[in-house]
Parts: sequence; structure tokens; C-alpha cells
Amino acid sequence: MRILAVDPGEKRIGVAISDPSHTIANPLTILTHKSRKADAAAILNLASDQNAELIIIGQALNADGIATYQSKRAERLAGEIRSNTHIDVILWDESGSTQAVRDAQISMGVSRRKRRSHVDNIAAAFILQTFLDSSEITELLKSESES
Repeated sequence: MRILAVDPGEKRIGVAISDPSHTIANPLTILTHKSRKADAAAILNLASDQNAELIIIGQALNADGIATYQSKRAERLAGEIRSNTHIDVILWDESGSTQAVRDAQISMGVSRRKRRSHVDNIAAAFILQTFLDSSEITELLKSESES
């Protein structure tokens, strides 16, 4: 089973995919936001192409864990995807993922010029990696093997 992760943004949507062993998240692509329906269809096409059996949607919550305008957009996108597939869709807190990627680039010595490029797919990989490193994946895989 591979897992697809999505970092939904107002202009671009970052997408990442896990390796089959659920160990490493890899940036996959960046989609241009069109509409919720078109975005969901594009994400589902990628999920099908990558044989993904789970989709993680990044949802930014505020410091108190309360939904923001952006997180509500992520919820609506997740709902659109769910209504068009049998693949499980999970919302995952992605607060600070883009900043974490930028901080990592700085610590790796990536030049300011190169840091200006889009990091949406790298942020999606960061979101996916936090999911893969969590205990939630262990519980999910355990329940999958029991069914």
C-alpha cells in the first residue's frame, strides 16, 4: 500500500507519495489549483496512477488546534475526494510544514535564490513523513492486516 499526501494551497497543491514500505515520503508533483472538483479529480488520478490506498490531506490548525479558513478549505477538498472514491481520506495537521521546509533548506545551505522556488510538493512530503513517523500509521496498518 502506498500513501498519497496533499498540501492544498490557494494557488498550488503539493503532492507526495510514500514508498511501499511506508518508510520514506517523496515529493511527487505540484498541481495548479483550478476548482475543488477539478483538484479532487486530479488528485484521484494521481492516486490511481500511484496505486495509493490512502490519501492524507494537510489541514492547518491554529495554535489552539482550532480550524482556520485554510483548514476548512482542506475539509471541503477531502469531502469532494471522499464522495468520488472508495480510498480512505484522512485530514492531518500540517501546521508549519512550509516553514519547516524553508528552515531545513536554510540549514542545508540552499541559496536564497533556490529557496524562492515552489516548495509545495516538498511540504507535502514533510506532511506525509510526519504521518509515516506517527503511531497512527502503525494502528492503521494493524487494522488493515486484521481485516
